[in-house]
Amino acid sequence: MSELAISASGLTKQFNSGRGAATAVDRLSLQVAPGETYGLIGPDGAGKTTTARLILGLLSRTAGESSIMGFDSLRDAYAIRERVGYIAQQNVLPPDLTVIENMRFFAGIQGLSPALQSRRIAELLAFAGLSNFTSRLAGRLSGGMKKKLALACSLVHAPRVVVLDEPTLGVDPVSRREFWSLLGDLRAAQGLTIFVCTPYMDEAERCTQVGLIYGGRLIASGSPAAIKAMVPGQLLEFSPAPLARALARCAGLDGVREVQTYGLKLHVVVDDAARRRGEVAAALDAEGIAHDEIRRADVGLEQAFISLIRRQIGRRSAVPAGRGESAPGEGV
Repeated sequence: MSELAISASGLTKQFNSGRGAATAVDRLSLQVAPGETYGLIGPDGAGKTTTARLILGLLSRTAGESSIMGFDSLRDAYAIRERVGYIAQQNVLPPDLTVIENMRFFAGIQGLSPALQSRRIAELLAFAGLSNFTSRLAGRLSGGMKKKLALACSLVHAPRVVVLDEPTLGVDPVSRREFWSLLGDLRAAQGLTIFVCTPYMDEAERCTQVGLIYGGRLIASGSPAAIKAMVPGQLLEFSPAPLARALARCAGLDGVREVQTYGLKLHVVVDDAARRRGEVAAALDAEGIAHDEIRRADVGLEQAFISLIRRQIGRRSAVPAGRGESAPGEGV
């Protein structure tokens, strides 16, 4: 039996259409150790959901291999179902059932005895903070409470691995934090392995390992710190006006390796922040471009992801001749 909680090697999925085959997942390989929280991050359409479904055995693969706890995703579907919890991207809770009825419904699907159902449901409702809402219809719960109920339902059979596909999409920031607090408690208390697909970089920061997927390909993987260390330089941050002129001007300066927009801010990756900060300020002042203080900032996962995407498609922060152009997913 494999020591890995989740494994994929050369995993590929092609969908056939009238225009030929479209590759949604392209030779993807990853490994998730027991007890890890692995975040698969990327923009919409990158292949996150397809990857999760392939690993779960919900889609047939075109090529490659994947397994959960040593069980092959396709050949051992029933063994995987007994050991894995899953929250799909779309809400699958029957809205006309109450909280307690939903819990019993999913417990019944997993074949739990009545005695075990009673114990597990009571524990999970308390864990999710839903004990006082057992008679409320699922369709009348807030977005955050629906996610907590979905998590409780996915845990009713005490799985060792949980796969979550964008579980907090459309949920307010406070509920997102509460949901991730529950996940952290689960991992700490039970050693649960968590595989989560998310477009949110702040959620990826909470993971022990992350994989960056773009165009169906895994373009980088490692700890959040290791991913951020892949950015080739140091980051300067400031707010200029007008933004477009500042971007174009900075892109052509010596020592500037990359320029990214971040809302109304400009992120300039340079070879030496202490040396280049004054040069950037002088160049902007000479052009009459207003700006606030140019300060050194830490590289975040979002900046690293944009940088890695640009490298993947063979371009840097600015296209030739210093014309800044946003990368796919920038500012998301």
